[in-house]
Amino acid sequence: MARKKSTETIDAEIAKVMADMSKLQDRYDKLAEKLKDLQEQKRRREASLEEIMTFLKP
Repeated sequence: MARKKSTETIDAEIAKVMADMSKLQDRYDKLAEKLKDLQEQKRRREASLEEIMTFLKP
């Protein structure tokens, strides 16, 4: 027969899972910001390249 968990045990597990989710959300937010920055850098470089190519056309 399965052992029943106490309310305190369940509350402690809930708190742990919520804390873990919060840490993961923080990590996700940091990675999302880094991705945004990298995409902006790429866009700027591509725009510069297009500008240079415009000047090189005969």
